Amino acid sequence: MVLADYDPVYRIWAEAEGMCLGEDDSRGRIRLYLGRNPGLCFVATSGKGIVGTVLCGHDGRRGILRHLAVVPGFRKQGVGRALTARCLAALSRSGIRRCNLYVEDNNPAGMRFWEHLGFRQIKDDYRTFQIRLP
Repeated sequence: MVLADYDPVYRIWAEAEGMCLGEDDSRGRIRLYLGRNPGLCFVATSGKGIVGTVLCGHDGRRGILRHLAVVPGFRKQGVGRALTARCLAALSRSGIRRCNLYVEDNNPAGMRFWEHLGFRQIKDDYRTFQIRLP
């Protein structure tokens, strides 16, 4: 994925069920994410253009997948699985041995998809805290 893909990718995200978008998904923030994570974010294409996308990154020890989305007409054809496999392979080549992701409570289809690929819900009872930086 490159920044020139942003407009069609954002449309896919905006139309995806269970996807939460915010200010961190702006063009400028995605530019920063792509720059921080070169070669880790991908799009899937067909003759109709971009049909799937995923953001992937790491902090040096743990990978993270975000915003995997496939347009409805291309679902259940292995696009999401292929995008995920590319991310996991790229993380592995970078020396990363674990990968996390988050699924919204209102996205049971997403939970089933990730479980089908072998991801397991972490059983620890922890909470995510966040602070806004200036």
